[in-house]
Amino acid sequence: MQRRPDFGEAPRLRQDRIIIQVKFACCRVAERRQSSQKDTIKRSQCYHVSPMKPKRPKSAADRQKRVNEILARLDQRFPAAQCALRHSNAWELLVATILSAQCTDERVNQVTPGLFRKYPTVKDFAAVKPEVLAQDIRSTGFFNNKAKSIAGAAQKILSAYGGEVPRTMEEMLSIPGVARKTANVVLGTAYGIASGVVVDTHVQRIAQRLDLTGNTDPNKIEQDLMKTVPQDKWIVFSHQLIHFGRQICQARKPKCPECPLADLCYSKDKRLTA
Repeated sequence: MQRRPDFGEAPRLRQDRIIIQVKFACCRVAERRQSSQKDTIKRSQCYHVSPMKPKRPKSAADRQKRVNEILARLDQRFPAAQCALRHSNAWELLVATILSAQCTDERVNQVTPGLFRKYPTVKDFAAVKPEVLAQDIRSTGFFNNKAKSIAGAAQKILSAYGGEVPRTMEEMLSIPGVARKTANVVLGTAYGIASGVVVDTHVQRIAQRLDLTGNTDPNKIEQDLMKTVPQDKWIVFSHQLIHFGRQICQARKPKCPECPLADLCYSKDKRLTA
């Protein structure tokens, strides 16, 4: 038997379709709102203090106040910052510092234990041929030049300073392979003598980003930092910046959202988002 058409059916189908379409549209709107809220929360979490870059201080008093705040926050974040190169005396630190040029501290720390077992004294390093020593330090890179510097440094220290690493900047700079950076590392870390500020690649980059210097030459950067940072902070300040540069203020992708100095930094390459 053929079913008679129900003339009220078509309006009801249209009505049902309209209701479904309305409900679907409401769901889409709700989803967009929820997604927008999540994006807003995510963006807000990308900022340490403020998404805006702070203004450069104008007066000398404001600049010094900013420097003091930077030092205080570094003390809070890295209260016990120390040299990452493992050593047991000034000579071992000198060797490790020479090896660290264009090489990571981690790699140097892998090489030096065996190196110091093989050559336990300054006399042993002075006696070894550079070409032999070069093979022992090959993995640190630039091994031929480093071997010549280490052997030459050992011979100089034996002949001029009785086998003891000297304690003045002038004497340190007379040793082969030693420039101000290496001298500052040894004098500051091994002897506690604040003769200057260690300026490696991390310190140079961060000093420029924090507007603590306008120079690019390491020696001039050191002079700027020595004028800005109190002398009793020179040694620890260098270690703090090195740790800070490795963990947060990295060269290619600085972690600005995590930075404890974010609201004090107005660097042109500051990253406002992660």
